[in-house]
Amino acid sequence: MPPTTSTKSSASKRGANSTATVQRTKAQRGEFELSAIVAFYVFLVSHVIAAFYSPIQDCDEVFNFWEPTHYLNHNYGFQTWEYSPVYAIRSWAYTGLHASITALSTLIPGMDLPLGHKAQFYLLRGVLAAACASCETRLFTKISQVLNPRVAILYLMITATSPGFFHASIAYLPSSFAMYFVMLSTAAFMDWRGGIRTAQGIFWMAVGAFMGWPFAAAMITPFAVEEALLGALTEWEDRIELLFRLMKAAACCLPLVVAQIAVDMFFYRKVVFVPVNIILYNIFGSNGPDLYGVEPWHFYIRNLVLNFHVWAVLAMLSLPLLLAQHLLRAKAATKASSLRGVVFLAPFYLWLAIFTLQPHKEERFMYPAYPALALNAAVAFHIILANLGSTDPKDLISKIPVHLRLLGILSFVFVSLALSAFRTIGTITAYGAPLEVYSRLHTPGMVNEGDTLCLGKEWYRFPSHYLLPKGVHAKFIKSEFAGLLPGEFAESAGTFAGTWKIPSGMNDENREDLGKYTDLDRCDFLVDSNLPSTVPTPLEPNYIADERNWETVECLPFLDATSSGLLGRLGWIPSSSLIPAEHRRVWGDYCLLKRVKRSDPQVM
Repeated sequence: MPPTTSTKSSASKRGANSTATVQRTKAQRGEFELSAIVAFYVFLVSHVIAAFYSPIQDCDEVFNFWEPTHYLNHNYGFQTWEYSPVYAIRSWAYTGLHASITALSTLIPGMDLPLGHKAQFYLLRGVLAAACASCETRLFTKISQVLNPRVAILYLMITATSPGFFHASIAYLPSSFAMYFVMLSTAAFMDWRGGIRTAQGIFWMAVGAFMGWPFAAAMITPFAVEEALLGALTEWEDRIELLFRLMKAAACCLPLVVAQIAVDMFFYRKVVFVPVNIILYNIFGSNGPDLYGVEPWHFYIRNLVLNFHVWAVLAMLSLPLLLAQHLLRAKAATKASSLRGVVFLAPFYLWLAIFTLQPHKEERFMYPAYPALALNAAVAFHIILANLGSTDPKDLISKIPVHLRLLGILSFVFVSLALSAFRTIGTITAYGAPLEVYSRLHTPGMVNEGDTLCLGKEWYRFPSHYLLPKGVHAKFIKSEFAGLLPGEFAESAGTFAGTWKIPSGMNDENREDLGKYTDLDRCDFLVDSNLPSTVPTPLEPNYIADERNWETVECLPFLDATSSGLLGRLGWIPSSSLIPAEHRRVWGDYCLLKRVKRSDPQVM
């Protein structure tokens, strides 16, 4: 028999009273919950801004991912040795997934205009921004539920404002892709409400590791150890349940592996499992990544402090603070147990230790650990705030006036935001020219289909063919660089034959191939820079000053890091005579040049 109206009313009142009681209890504890949708929009706005303004940090992003994607969409583009079927250490499943997004742009009105390629570039960046924001929101909600709402809000603040997330969130890189799924996997492992989600956590990590970067799987280690300990210390029934969870995870991951192998087999025309090739090359290969440079052990610490400033320091202090809170204060810092707290904080330390030991280091290798860094820093700051808010007369901190403590906290937050703005704005203003200088090529009548744009010493800042008008091809001219440059995919109508044809001149030893260059006489346009610290050479003359052969189409300011002071290199410094000369930013020119068309002397 259905309940009467009065019964429904009573139930509603009890529910409302229960909700009100929970809210009052949280208010008394100083907790403020932010809704998931608000968090999502904060993340999204931050990353969309990055999508439009963040410079491309790494030439690998262009040549290993943007260019093969352009080939799939438009049948031409640069090809690196990693995509040669001989080596096959890049997955076409990953590239094809992103190419399908840009291909959908043809359904959007206006995408067939001259700006079509450029619009596809920013469309994909926008999709990456939304994907990152969605994954961050998922982890945000679990942090709020499992740890503490304040920890979640601090996590949001760190993620939405830090320079590290500003470029990692929208980078078209496997390490960024892996970062997205590390967040989903962490959220699954954190939440034990309603049952342990081992299969879900493993599946999300598998997506990030197989489709993105296999080394990201190391982030699962603390959670795997936790699961193993639970299995060892529980009854047989629980061990059988753990076995079933692992079997379910394997069943979920198998279709993913089969699909990836099938896609790569279609493009490479041979059976290959790219994650294994990546591991073999980076760990066991005779010509490993050390060919491309090695860095000292403190490289990542310096880099993290640069991109996360005070939050990086707190992240490194998080575990000692958690243990001190447990041992000295005998009071839990979060709703989770101290043991689970250690598990949540461990991935960041593990990742930093593993990659600090590797001789070859790059900033993007830290991307999968960025969410863990933000979580650690948020927990550390939460513990500090909890102790600063103490009213226990036995605590020395309680003797400090509340308004002074509040002033200290607000000052810390303000400094963190100021440092983030200092670094982020500094990067945009200093190195934004390579994304902007090509815009003039889209002016009606500026180019003809089949024109050639050449790159000399600025080859590694090329932002991909997506920024060029349709039919304009980029080529390399000889510069002082003596390593292996990318080649070009073999063009063939609709069959993607360039993906399985073995290209000439490719090697995994970074040996130069002279067949990658074109003659300067074939160049219709040229991109070059002229910085105060630059010394012209026969292979790298000052093309901008060669007015007889080249006219300037567009010149934009570009930071001369060699001549600028330390502060100017690190972030934004206003152009003012009030700034001491040793701290000012020194600028050069980043220019798009067009060949001067001279009249035929016989006609004259």
